[in-house]
Amino acid sequence: MKMQKKLQYPGFILAFFLMFVMLPLSGQSLDLEVEKTFKVGAGGTLTIDSDLGSIDVTTHSSNVVDVRVIRDPDTRNREDAERMLEEFKLTFNQTGNDVEIVGEYDGNRRRWRRRDNLNVEYRVVVPENYNVRLNTAGGSIEVGDLDGTVEAETAGGSLRFGNINGPVTGTTAGGSITLRSSVGDADIRTAGGSISIGDVDGNVKARTAGGSISIDQAKGNVEAETSGGSIRVEEVMGYIDAATSGGSVTATITKQPSDDCRLTTSAGGVTVYLKDDIGVNLDAKASWGRIDCDFSMTDKVSREDESMLKGKINGGGPRLYLRTSSGKVKVRKY
Repeated sequence: MKMQKKLQYPGFILAFFLMFVMLPLSGQSLDLEVEKTFKVGAGGTLTIDSDLGSIDVTTHSSNVVDVRVIRDPDTRNREDAERMLEEFKLTFNQTGNDVEIVGEYDGNRRRWRRRDNLNVEYRVVVPENYNVRLNTAGGSIEVGDLDGTVEAETAGGSLRFGNINGPVTGTTAGGSITLRSSVGDADIRTAGGSISIGDVDGNVKARTAGGSISIDQAKGNVEAETSGGSIRVEEVMGYIDAATSGGSVTATITKQPSDDCRLTTSAGGVTVYLKDDIGVNLDAKASWGRIDCDFSMTDKVSREDESMLKGKINGGGPRLYLRTSSGKVKVRKY
């Protein structure tokens, strides 16, 4: 029994030592958060350019930009944590009503991999009437309701935008994109992920290398393209050019287009809804399917197998070009 008691002490000491060494770094007085406040006027611009990190921008009624940067080293080694914090340089600049934040990883090439172990989050509150230009080399970006221009780009992560009273430009190298609404043109691009857009009072450009595209309403023109996924446009008031390599294409045209419209897919159906008074020159073809049209036409040309249909609807107008390699083509009254 005495021998057993003696052997317990070294184990107890080792456990106590490990518990002390492995304490979370947050309890060791590391400066993990940086907070800044800038007095500005409405209509200024927030610029964030960072080598890594997610960005979240919200608004308030004050003419103040409140910045909070949270840095979280993913390590329990204090020396490594201190080095990562030291190598990630944060600079803040104000010029008039504009605020600029730069987050730059200053480590040498051998330690560049350490940036993957440092989590960074920007939480910024700006005036309701303000512009934002956001760029991160890795992380998601979210912008709440805002009265201004939005430009956002990330090398990898999702993009989420609220109700934006201004034009929106959003680009990601990989991730989904959501835009609730915008007053102004919307240019949305992702190298891989779905795109969901609400109401846009302007033109819409939406492109993804793989994923579906959904647009509720565009008061201007629509250009939508995906390499794999369906395209749905509930209402477009200008012309539409929508193409997918795999999936269905559905669109509703509610106003007379001033230019040609194109809806094409390599694998899937094409369905177009037209208001009764819209005039177009229909040019539809389904390589391995049939074509159904609710409208009467003049100068009608068709095939017996109903895989091709041309003619003028309501006296004609811009070309309505519909193509599918595998599926049906439907032209319906709205």
